Amino acid sequence: MGTPRPDNVVPYTDQALLLALRGAGQEAVMQVIWIYEHDIDLDGVRRFHQNFGHGLLGRLIERSALPFGRHRWVSVPGPQTPLEIAPHPRPREELYDWAHDQVELPLDPEHGPAWRLAVQPFTDGTSAVSLVVSHTVVDGAGAVVTVAAAVNGGGKDLGYPTRGSRTRSRAVVEDLRQLKSDLPEIWRTLVKAVKVATRRKDELVRPSQPVSTPVVVGGGGGDEIVTTAFSTALIDVDQWDSRAKELGGNHFSLVAGFAGKLAENIGRTRASDGAVTLMIPVSERDNLADTGGNMVTIANVTFDPKPVSTDLSGARAAVKQGLVTARQTPDEMVELLPLIPFLPRRAMGRIADMAFNFTADVPVSCSNLGDVPDDLLRIDGTVAERFYFRGVDRNLTRAVLERRHGLMTVASMRLGGKVVLPVMSYLPGADNSRARLREVIVQTLAEFELSSVIE
Repeated sequence: MGTPRPDNVVPYTDQALLLALRGAGQEAVMQVIWIYEHDIDLDGVRRFHQNFGHGLLGRLIERSALPFGRHRWVSVPGPQTPLEIAPHPRPREELYDWAHDQVELPLDPEHGPAWRLAVQPFTDGTSAVSLVVSHTVVDGAGAVVTVAAAVNGGGKDLGYPTRGSRTRSRAVVEDLRQLKSDLPEIWRTLVKAVKVATRRKDELVRPSQPVSTPVVVGGGGGDEIVTTAFSTALIDVDQWDSRAKELGGNHFSLVAGFAGKLAENIGRTRASDGAVTLMIPVSERDNLADTGGNMVTIANVTFDPKPVSTDLSGARAAVKQGLVTARQTPDEMVELLPLIPFLPRRAMGRIADMAFNFTADVPVSCSNLGDVPDDLLRIDGTVAERFYFRGVDRNLTRAVLERRHGLMTVASMRLGGKVVLPVMSYLPGADNSRARLREVIVQTLAEFELSSVIE
């Protein structure tokens, strides 16, 4: 008997993410930046470029032949765009301008490309490599696995059919068969949806509560695309772990405490009690055989940020309880995902707001990738001096950001003896420059008695 074809039906979570982003006119991407202070091996980068487009990044999403059908993964292996090597150096202070330009280049999880790789030399002798990938195709943990595999010689193709390989009639038959098998779950979900809609109907029409700091929002310009401020702190792992222990916490509770204190200093706390709410993605990617794009559960964690710079016990207890609750109590909005293909496009934005608590709170996204292999530093085969990463929501308009009272994201990774802490922030009516964000990061780390290098 031949090897059975792998299941290429896109999980509900990934289809929901695609449709919600499409409905809101937005895109979610991730960017990784390597900075080399020694001569970069371009042949090594070219090898990585050839190796990377396999496994979770050697695919795209093909829409169902039915209006309400399940989408499918299709194979698009190898580089999806040429490697871009800039012929002329730019001033080093233009690093973030170049990185932003890379993020803005077209990516598309359906039509491709789902990822891009580029190299830019700078006049001070350093070089940077940028990798930008579609968040719809892979999450942070999946990207780590795929980068490490490419550094070490390549990834395994998943055996999906090639794009466009199904005839129209075959696609209709297969998607009808899939819809028939999904019907029992769809009916069960519909019953839940009626109950949830009845209980949370006010959230569909009522704006969210304000953040702690009143903001003044200028008139007009609601359709203007807004660029959020971004900066990264690098802290020695030994210093970080020592401070966490002194404060009665551990690595993750210190990340949460830092995020909470930073939110307090920026002004993104709840008006009623000054608390901060963290949305913490918990990876469900248990092994290399897991092929979902975004395999996470979201834990909602709320605590008082005032004492965290001297005592992490409250934040640590809140994080522990939030993780337990996320595993034991299914999120009712996630349970409604089987209905996503049937929802009108105009409803997607509000549903996304409800799913991420934007209508009831002012959350801070706090993602912890933990210890990752040092192989991630070796995109050209040698160890890069610095490494940065971030998630970016593209095409966010001022109107969307004001409805959500802005955004704030803190992530963390332990790599090469450093804790890497990227931060993104936007608060309506505030100073949203990168210089201001750097100032608040420095202030917050000082409150924890931590020193860092900030890009």
